[in-house]
Amino acid sequence: MAIKTKVPVREQDPKVRATNFEEVCYGYNAEEAQEEAQRCLNCKNPRCVQGCPVSINIPEFIQEVKAGNFEEAAKVIARSSSLPAVCGRVCPQESQCEGVCVVGIKGEPVSIGKLERFVADWSRENHIDLSGNIEKNGIKVAIVGSGPSGLACAGDLAKAGYDVTIFEAFHEAGGVLTYGIPEFRLPKTKVVNYEIDSIKKLGVKIENNVVVGRTITIDEMFENEGFKAVFIGSGAGLPSFMGIPGENANGVLSANEFLTRVNLMKAYIDDYDTPIRVGNRVAVVGGGNVAMDAARTALRLGADTHIVYRRSESELPARVEEVHHAKEEGIQFNLLTNPTEILVDDNGNVCGMRCIRMELGEPDESGRRRPVEVPGSEFELDVDMVIMSLGTRPNPLIASTTPGLDINKRRCIVADEDGLTSIEGIYAGGDTVTGAATVISAMGAGRTAAAAMDKYLREKYL
Repeated sequence: MAIKTKVPVREQDPKVRATNFEEVCYGYNAEEAQEEAQRCLNCKNPRCVQGCPVSINIPEFIQEVKAGNFEEAAKVIARSSSLPAVCGRVCPQESQCEGVCVVGIKGEPVSIGKLERFVADWSRENHIDLSGNIEKNGIKVAIVGSGPSGLACAGDLAKAGYDVTIFEAFHEAGGVLTYGIPEFRLPKTKVVNYEIDSIKKLGVKIENNVVVGRTITIDEMFENEGFKAVFIGSGAGLPSFMGIPGENANGVLSANEFLTRVNLMKAYIDDYDTPIRVGNRVAVVGGGNVAMDAARTALRLGADTHIVYRRSESELPARVEEVHHAKEEGIQFNLLTNPTEILVDDNGNVCGMRCIRMELGEPDESGRRRPVEVPGSEFELDVDMVIMSLGTRPNPLIASTTPGLDINKRRCIVADEDGLTSIEGIYAGGDTVTGAATVISAMGAGRTAAAAMDKYLREKYL
């Protein structure tokens, strides 16, 4: 019979971590990992695998952890995932693999994510090379974007023998892993850069500072560079705003811009001369994981920080763990609250935010109860900076410079279940197809497209 409760995970003290950018969660050590692995029932019909977008054989790797065979566990994970240390940290396991874990029916589910993280970290610390021997086939494939979908697609195609080149617009690879998710949740050097280097060891080349649609078009990749297929994994980097008065004031910015300046441009390190302004009193509008990341980052940079969200706590789209950590660190939650105007002083700077109280009505198309304004409940929030975290959409540049590439009304690239777009040889996946979603769902789309591209290329060229 499985033990009902998880082995607890050690974390930084909330008061201490609210002042630094070091990782919040310490993860399991070997003894703790093996103890937690004992809780797995090794189900004959493992629902956890079905709940994993990249289909890791979860019971198999956990049984290896249980036996102390950590290198074998790493090999099992490597068959399905190119980014295990990333996924172990930022995947929403509670709604995926752990959400369907049988042990969770009568107790707490097995800590699958923390076990994956342990295996990945152990592999890194023990310099385990999982690249193997690859027989190259000489066929060139291009990947647009080095975020989760692009990296996953590149890793699978490289293992299948293809000559893979990733084109990345920024000066560092990683996409949202590098510029979006904060250092205290996802360390860049020891985790993100290491896993990108592991993909490079498979033979994948990464060309930075290449803006596809400007530096080179997709048509030119085929016609001039000899690529036989292209995967578009360029993400969804265009922020959304509310369209309320005062939104153009100094001190209003998107969570994307704020997090990019802090993460990619190292604004949290004193030695880096990155221009960034952080207010004394910051409101982050939104309730997703990005909103939590922005709020917790602003807090660490010295701001008194509020989350402003128009629904109640039970409707917050952010992970329960992220909300819990934010509260522990001192983030203030203004729930059932919606901004109606940004207040601006004579110099054009934010000096407050007018809000209105909300109540929940009937469910909308998302299945969540629709927030409705409470008449006469307006009030002002005393803030001098507002960060909008209201979702993102794809940049239209690639679609506008690739004739015949279909997009939908949300400007997302249209692709079938295998990632094939309206043009032969061009595939797409991740946020550029779905709009903003999770790291692991983007990776799953990258892997699915890689399999379809492999089949297409073998039938046509091999």
